[in-house]
Amino acid sequence: MKMIKKNIIPLLLIALALTVTAQKKKEVFQEVNYGGNNKGTPITIQFEKGKAHNHPLFAIWLADENGKYIQTLYVSESIGQGEFKHAVRGNGKWLEGEILRPAALPYWAHQRNIINEFGSYTPTKNHCVVDAYTGATPSSSFILHTKTGTPLSGKYRIMLELNQCWDWNEFWSEDKYLKDVDYRTSGQPALVYAVDIDINNAKPFYIMKPIGHSHYLGADGSLTPDLSTITTALKIAKKITVTIN
Repeated sequence: MKMIKKNIIPLLLIALALTVTAQKKKEVFQEVNYGGNNKGTPITIQFEKGKAHNHPLFAIWLADENGKYIQTLYVSESIGQGEFKHAVRGNGKWLEGEILRPAALPYWAHQRNIINEFGSYTPTKNHCVVDAYTGATPSSSFILHTKTGTPLSGKYRIMLELNQCWDWNEFWSEDKYLKDVDYRTSGQPALVYAVDIDINNAKPFYIMKPIGHSHYLGADGSLTPDLSTITTALKIAKKITVTIN
């Protein structure tokens, strides 16, 4: 009996250690709200960060069942307002300022289809996204609560584009396009995720999947389905879930 007790104690300690470790690893989600004053359909998007997550930029929008843009649901403030906290370097440190980064979220920008004062599609202060749908980028995993502009009925598509600065790999290397300034702050091109939803026959939840990558310079609104050259960018997100409330 004493031998059994001696064996049980170490096992209990191991079990306790494993339980504490599991609790420490439990993901914490930041909750954010946008478009809450609208009278449309509530939509919740849960983004669980992956191993390669390092402060990416986001755009999330609603499209019809054929992928035609309807409205933005959320976009990172630096893109939506055309002003970055790390825009230019001066006196040995980064300074805030207005700057265009067309390679950041080009697919969303072209889908939005608003031309700025420079003739391109990237938002500026004069052609920015309304405050109700833009704000600081969540620093980790997040749950986004939003509402559409008007109530929905039928089939739609939820789209998400993400991009992480200086995200190089063997194919999209730092010296691949040395003369292209826009590429030097990007690396692997932005990834586009999508999922089709049916408001009238909604499932408990939907899982978004990557459907392609944007143009590496943001020169156009193309979407390339081939993701064979994409590596760590596919690990920025671990899981993206959409719920129709």
